[in-house]
Amino acid sequence: MAGLREKQKQQRREAIAAAAMQLFVEKGFNRTRMEDIAAAVNVSGQTVFNYYPSKQVILFEFLRRADNSALEAVYNTLNPADDPVDVLCGLVEIITELELQLMPPPLWREILPMILFNPRDELPETYARGNDELVAEIRKFLQAMLAAGTISAATDLDFAAFMINDYGHLQMVRLVASDEPDWAGFRDNVRSSITLFVKGMLQPG
Repeated sequence: MAGLREKQKQQRREAIAAAAMQLFVEKGFNRTRMEDIAAAVNVSGQTVFNYYPSKQVILFEFLRRADNSALEAVYNTLNPADDPVDVLCGLVEIITELELQLMPPPLWREILPMILFNPRDELPETYARGNDELVAEIRKFLQAMLAAGTISAATDLDFAAFMINDYGHLQMVRLVASDEPDWAGFRDNVRSSITLFVKGMLQPG
């Protein structure tokens, strides 16, 4: 019986999260209330709060899932031994594409300021933890590139992982400025920036 109860609780949690995301897309994040989510699932407001303390937690849990799917795709499609510019461009593009599949540009435009401009201690723990895990996974992939000999052993992997993740946020801001994302422009910009990031501005000695 305990196993059945846990399964039912997980199903209800998933139903609440799915209904919330649909409302975020249809109405906008700020205009969606926890009461609206409860009504969509036909449960009480207190029931929703029992599963999720805020709508921000629901949103950031979805973002975390998208990042996890993106990282799985990164490991399945990219070879750390290939050209580092191609590999890092692919990494940024895979993560960005899956995050944009999760939420349309108007919703991204609404929530990006919350992600980019709020002090870290004001963000829900779900997002902060998920973002830290994403940076750690990017670092792990960079470590694999280092082991393959495609990047220098002198590379500061912690800082490089942080910068790649931060750069991804910046590119998302540009990409969702229009309801019809300019993917060609995105790819050109990413390649130019990653090339500079990888090769630097110094002439070879």
